[in-house]
Amino acid sequence: MTEQNYPINPPPELVRQWAQWKVSDMDPEDVWFRIADSSAQWGAEQMWEACRSEIIDGIGMRHIISMQRRLHLVDDLGLVIRMKPPTLKEQALKDVDEILKNPGSPEHSDFDRIISALKSIPDPS
Repeated sequence: MTEQNYPINPPPELVRQWAQWKVSDMDPEDVWFRIADSSAQWGAEQMWEACRSEIIDGIGMRHIISMQRRLHLVDDLGLVIRMKPPTLKEQALKDVDEILKNPGSPEHSDFDRIISALKSIPDPS
């Protein structure tokens, strides 16, 4: 592994922890997606903390005198940065809405998420 000096690199102990996931019963592809997702979340959290610190105690003080306004800005920024991706259900409903708006020629791929969402609904017992 080459040494890189990026300010946002996961610490080796965290990378080792993620590497342990490969020995679980998960599908190997799922493990890689889980590692990529965890790494991205970790990096976003580090970036968020750096931005938060700069807004409250750093350069933000030069542009926004009121501490209360800096805190509000940090809260608003946090909501945007930490937005969760839409659920499968939300995506499927959006797809249905698009198909209803443009009924002329829905493509086969337009139904993929809808089908996945329907399959995820448990059958009644």
